[in-house]
Amino acid sequence: MSSLQMTSSSAAGAPPATVRRQRPRGDGATAWLFAAPATALLGIFLVLPFLMAVVLSFTNKRLISAEELGTDFVGWRNYARLLQDDAFWVALKNNFVFVAIVAPLQSAFALLLAVLVNQPLAGSRFFRTVYFMPVATTMAVVAVIWSLMYAPDGGVVNRFVGFVSFGLIAPQDWLRDPALVLYAVMVLSIWQGVGFQMLVFLAGLQAIPVDLYEAAKLDGATPWQQFRHITVPMLKNTTIFVLITTTIYAFQLYTQVQIIASSGTAAPVDSFRTVVMLMVHEGFGSGKIGHAAALSVLFFVLVLAISLIQRLLLKEERAVA
Repeated sequence: MSSLQMTSSSAAGAPPATVRRQRPRGDGATAWLFAAPATALLGIFLVLPFLMAVVLSFTNKRLISAEELGTDFVGWRNYARLLQDDAFWVALKNNFVFVAIVAPLQSAFALLLAVLVNQPLAGSRFFRTVYFMPVATTMAVVAVIWSLMYAPDGGVVNRFVGFVSFGLIAPQDWLRDPALVLYAVMVLSIWQGVGFQMLVFLAGLQAIPVDLYEAAKLDGATPWQQFRHITVPMLKNTTIFVLITTTIYAFQLYTQVQIIASSGTAAPVDSFRTVVMLMVHEGFGSGKIGHAAALSVLFFVLVLAISLIQRLLLKEERAVA
């Protein structure tokens, strides 16, 4: 065996040498310099208010109070009262019901729309724009428009349901019926937000190598088999991201339910009140800043737990890959 062959064989069997790339000394300072404005804004508008909320949650601070009364430290009393408050548990239940239905449905519709607009067909860009337009519309405008569409007399929704059911389903008072109002909010929320998730899925679809689909076609795979064995596995990370972000946004439900509640034509507020809505009511409606701060801290812990679950799922996905 020649020396060249011996060298090649020994190099093939030896592990590759680790090449360490030394970072220039000024890179760290430059990175912190560029990150300083964003870090300062996050500290002022995110970290500092949260720390203030934690402190206020242990006091009896009120929005407007007499100076002679002052503000006293009450310990865990706000949290204890919160856990005994039926309105809190009802609002939390409404949040969980909303999240459990909206997050999977909205993600599924977004994936379906992304697959449709990803096809090389004429007008696909036009439909991408149409599906994304509700996202660019503010939720306040969407809530007002859908409130008119939900009108029991002459509303578009009741007319559509009657047409589809051939008149078998009578017109419903969607916003005044306690059993229907939360589901009505779900429909308008899915319609408004599905375009954003569609774009995320569309980016994931366009990152999948076309060679995989061509090889599958040569093997005789049907479109459903291609979707099941190529598209879905390759979109795992994207799907996890969409589900978790949709869940977080769903827990922040406020604008649409507040507008419907303020319209004066809605069902009893307990049937669709959310945690954020209760927080605003306690803090600015009743003036109980300490109680509202305890609510906000619990809400933060809930969102933080969801974020940790997201990181755990993404970590496991990277380990499998």
